[in-house]
Amino acid sequence: MSDIVNAAVSALADKLAGDSFDGSAKFVIEGEGAIIIDGDGVRASDDDADVTMTADADTFQSILEGDLNPTAAFMSGKLSIDGDMGQAMKLGGVLA
Repeated sequence: MSDIVNAAVSALADKLAGDSFDGSAKFVIEGEGAIIIDGDGVRASDDDADVTMTADADTFQSILEGDLNPTAAFMSGKLSIDGDMGQAMKLGGVLA
């Protein structure tokens, strides 16, 4: 597993601050790996999820740091979403 994925798991866990996420979402960081967020928390995994969001490492980092709004990333084509858009929007609220 890459250092980028490990750092992202830690950052996402901090953002959730112990709250559980109702449903499941997967972040795929191109060339690095995947992260699952669900009722069990945050972990590095490539399991199936209700929604899959894919971005490069720079875009993902910018979203985590609050420099890039997830909706803006999607609208500009930097973030692709496959699956339940409602889950993606709910997660976007957590990340904002």
